[in-house]
Amino acid sequence: MGLNLKAIIKIMGAILTILGISMIPSVIVSLIYDEYDVAIAFIKLLIPIVIIGILIIRKIDVKRNKLKIREGFLVVALTWLTASILGAFPFILTGSIDNFINAFFESTSGFTTTGATILNNVEILPKGLLFWRSFSQWLGAMGILIFAISLLPALGISGQRMAKAETPGPTLNKLVPRMSDSAKILYFIYIIFTIVAFLLFVAKVNTFDAIILAFSSVASGGLTNYNNGIAHFNSLYIESILFIFTLLVCVNFTLYYNIIRGNLRDFFSDRELRAFIGILITAIILIATNLWITNTYDSLGESIRYSVFQSSSFITTTGHFATDFNQWPSFSKMILFLLMLIGACSSSTGGGIKVIRVLILFKLIQRGFYKRLHPRAVVPIKIQDKAVPTESVTGITSYLYLYIFIFTLSTLVLSFENIDLLTIFSTVAAIINNVGTGLDIIGPMGSFDGFSAFSKLYLSILMLVGRLELFTIVILFTPSFWNPDR
Repeated sequence: MGLNLKAIIKIMGAILTILGISMIPSVIVSLIYDEYDVAIAFIKLLIPIVIIGILIIRKIDVKRNKLKIREGFLVVALTWLTASILGAFPFILTGSIDNFINAFFESTSGFTTTGATILNNVEILPKGLLFWRSFSQWLGAMGILIFAISLLPALGISGQRMAKAETPGPTLNKLVPRMSDSAKILYFIYIIFTIVAFLLFVAKVNTFDAIILAFSSVASGGLTNYNNGIAHFNSLYIESILFIFTLLVCVNFTLYYNIIRGNLRDFFSDRELRAFIGILITAIILIATNLWITNTYDSLGESIRYSVFQSSSFITTTGHFATDFNQWPSFSKMILFLLMLIGACSSSTGGGIKVIRVLILFKLIQRGFYKRLHPRAVVPIKIQDKAVPTESVTGITSYLYLYIFIFTLSTLVLSFENIDLLTIFSTVAAIINNVGTGLDIIGPMGSFDGFSAFSKLYLSILMLVGRLELFTIVILFTPSFWNPDR
């Protein structure tokens, strides 16, 4: 049986409509700041997008409402690619970025919440565009499709396959029987976090900065409207609020639903969450000690302050910076590198390999040692005293093998840039894990502008690969995916 093209096209119509409508706030911001040319550019773009989207929804009649697995993967890939392409046009139409590849990189960085940039001076951008690049990361963090899934029943389409293909993490459990209702619950929690973060930020900074900071923190995106990032504010208060909210949104969102239902025990007993907190605390202690004994900062207090902020920024894959960690000792920078690889918890807004996969990996290594001594023993992989299904373990190991392969391939591709190895390795790690900020050239206040057009295009695709858990994009390049008989 071939692909359900009508259902795919109708979903893409819904996505186009959502993307077009999502540009309206940028129009409003542009008008508030008297940026009429920017507002007109957005209007010229959003009107045809919304019209085309609505026409597709109205004209396409779907007979088979359930998507197959391959159709779910294809819709997810098309959605993120479409969003990244359309999101690039505001930069082009306003003349803020002079070529499409650079604009595509900037747009993809926003929607994938990577937070990387090719702009050397973001402060000269119009307010409407600064809002758009920040709002795009807010849309992309929870997932454009998670929002769309809540609307699909009205279109007569089931969204379960799409949710599994799009969600960052090994699994997405239904919170309630209907997938669309689960999507609504997730977005409700996400919006509440955003509102509370905004209210806390606006107590110290102006309204526009508070909006940008709120979007950036709850999206784990890292894009700001100042060249020197969070260091611009030099505020322990701002850093503390960012620390709290970037951690909150990097927890598995299904655990928050357990709290709503009054089930606190499951929240605090979650093995992945406890491991996440343990890794972060260990990293903070190690870095703070290293910074203090090497006299990187004048006091222990400063060492702890920046250790806490940068450790949380890297493990949550937010990529914010409040200090120039390029000047840190090698040991501290290596800890940051490891944190960006590990990443956040599954089913959260954060990127990285995910803590649950790291836990399973260590369980596998532990089982390997045990079976060396007891070859005939049957040793299941357990998390919280529950055996992990064999297919889940296989999926996680396959992911890790693919991750290593893509990481290695990407370092080889970037080696043609003829730059130092530290920059190459940290670039690949920052992009595939959606951190955005790395070490050396792409460290604090650095940008990706110096990379060639080919590398920028490759890195843009790599952002999508990392955001969609590798398989969603890579599987499209396999012959079996396009074979209707398999």
